[in-house]
Amino acid sequence: MLFPPRYARWVFAVLMSIYMVTLMTFVITWVNTGLAEGFMGRWWRAFYIAWPIAFLLILIGAPQLQKVTAKLIKTPEK
Repeated sequence: MLFPPRYARWVFAVLMSIYMVTLMTFVITWVNTGLAEGFMGRWWRAFYIAWPIAFLLILIGAPQLQKVTAKLIKTPEK
């Protein structure tokens, strides 16, 4: 184990935000500008702008969304 359990929320937010922002900024940059010269620079700029925003949104929003999800999921009857 690399991190104590008390950091689970932070580790999740970092990993989820990196995963989502990497893929989303890549695809959106590709769709908008193509894989032309300078693509990696444009993608990196989009990434470093979007990542802190995504991280904070996940950190703040994930607990509330998990509660909403739990209410929307039907538990099996025994």
